Amino acid sequence: MEYNLTDSKTWLVTGVAGFIGSNLLENLLKLNQKVVGLDNFFSGHTRNLDEVQKLVTPDQWNRFNFMEGDIRDENTCKKACESVGIVLHQAALGSVPLSVENPGLANDINVKGFVNMLSASKDAGVKRFVYASSSAVYGDSDHLPATETIIGRSISPYATTKYINELYADVFAITYGMKCIGLRYFNVFGPRQDPNGAYAAVIPQWFSDLLTNKTVNINGDGKTTRDFCYIDNCVQANLLAGLTDNPNAVNQVYNVSLGLETSLNDLFYIIRDRVEPYNPEVSTAAPAYRDFRSGDIRFSYADISKTSKLLGYAPEYSVLEGLQKAAQWYFDFL
Repeated sequence: MEYNLTDSKTWLVTGVAGFIGSNLLENLLKLNQKVVGLDNFFSGHTRNLDEVQKLVTPDQWNRFNFMEGDIRDENTCKKACESVGIVLHQAALGSVPLSVENPGLANDINVKGFVNMLSASKDAGVKRFVYASSSAVYGDSDHLPATETIIGRSISPYATTKYINELYADVFAITYGMKCIGLRYFNVFGPRQDPNGAYAAVIPQWFSDLLTNKTVNINGDGKTTRDFCYIDNCVQANLLAGLTDNPNAVNQVYNVSLGLETSLNDLFYIIRDRVEPYNPEVSTAAPAYRDFRSGDIRFSYADISKTSKLLGYAPEYSVLEGLQKAAQWYFDFL
């Protein structure tokens, strides 16, 4: 993918030590951009930053300025936004189950922190504010494929916070003239997505279980579907959103995915086949089924025509290709 980069810009990536944030950092540095990174290590890891440092040149790494801090603190946000042209806001409490257990914490991080970042960006004269929304905002809508104009009722505190983000971005665009773009991520996966912890996403959890000969658990009957999106496709959408000069593309929300649905049953066997070369013992492994999880959407896949038309988004990696690349990373990591 070619990007509209005629010079070096200064980008702020919040949540830079996390899965998506560190991949954004890696790609921006490889494009010889200047990056300010903000993280409090609530869910991010120093190992992710260490890995990025190994993958870029020393000169590229020197273009990175890391700040340890929390988006819930207004002064931290203001300092992070100084002299920044483009914000890629990824910092969030990203777990549906954790938001169900602690809705107040989800609100503090995802809403209060989001407004802090919007306000700091406004005051600093940031030219573009790109933020991570979520497919969770579609809630209980049964309209498929999911299109940006049709949503249902939120079914988790996490989903509610992400929809509130979109409303606040609109308000700041109308009231203060900010240029905001929201990206509704659909089940992004890939290297550096943490397989550990009680709230690990399904793909890293299953890679970890199969590589260590543990039973894979599927919530429900396995017929639940998701639109899995490899991380490099997500990075592409962020960079296009940050750089677009199409006036019709700003102050919009976009689906970021492949536009294809994969059932959890199919996903299990795809991952098992990719783990088998690293661990032959899993060749006959089968999943175990348990109750559906509270707050989970039953079926999900996206219409990406708007993202393609207005941003020029063209995902380059299929689910199969992405899982193949992820398998090697998880084998090395574990």
